[in-house]
Amino acid sequence: MIFINPKTDFAFKKIFGSGQSHGILISFLNGILYEGQSIVKDLTILDPYLSPRIRGVKDTYLDVRAILQSGETVIIEMQVLNVEGFEKRILYNAAKAYSIQLDKGEQYTELSPVIALTITNFEMFPEIDRPISRFVLKEKECLIDYLSGDLQLVFLELPKFQVPLDELKSLTDKWIYFMQHAPDLSVVPQIMGNVTEIQQAFEIANRATLTREELDELEHQSFFIQDQQGAIVKALKQGIEQGIEQGIEQTKIEIARRLIGVMDDRSISEMTDLTLEEIADLK
Repeated sequence: MIFINPKTDFAFKKIFGSGQSHGILISFLNGILYEGQSIVKDLTILDPYLSPRIRGVKDTYLDVRAILQSGETVIIEMQVLNVEGFEKRILYNAAKAYSIQLDKGEQYTELSPVIALTITNFEMFPEIDRPISRFVLKEKECLIDYLSGDLQLVFLELPKFQVPLDELKSLTDKWIYFMQHAPDLSVVPQIMGNVTEIQQAFEIANRATLTREELDELEHQSFFIQDQQGAIVKALKQGIEQGIEQGIEQTKIEIARRLIGVMDDRSISEMTDLTLEEIADLK
């Protein structure tokens, strides 16, 4: 079997946001948000389109959006490329999902919590070693939680997960491994297939089940990602050519400038030998 890459927008929405994804999304959220505990019992998958109620506010289209049985809204986005302004878009989408819950005349007490789950194929927080991190509102010096914990930003940075297949133990491990390695597999590993929802996710991801239109869309998205990643190679080649004339140090700076927005800061630092502070200054 050949499995499609769940990191592409099309595949992610098909696996986790389609009509047949109800149980899959419950298991996935329990694995990523709640360390494998059965906290999410039920949910409703919504149209991921966020239409603003205030004229002039930007429309937003997420990958998956759901309301949990507990009343919380979860918005989920898969991001392969580290584009400029991405970190601000995450905050904007979370705040917007929170604010559009109310119609005119409704009380603020009726607002329900929002969890923004962002899955990245690059590192966002070099100073954090673990793949899953959570951010909430706190007082700056005392780190006391804000009175309302209604906004939570959760990040899953896939490159930080290094557990091999034969060492997968938790539901969390298995779902992250699925996100990382599904297209590299030809069969469903027994250690993962014993989770019914992961088995179902593999069945949806089976390339043989896709229509011609779906295959065309998947191919289009894959080409786009390859084109963007190809910009990295082009930037390096141009940097080498410029280095002959401008000198090594200036070349490093030029390469870093071209890679900002395409790669994360740590990867740029490793490639150019510039410090994270120097890269921040270039931004």
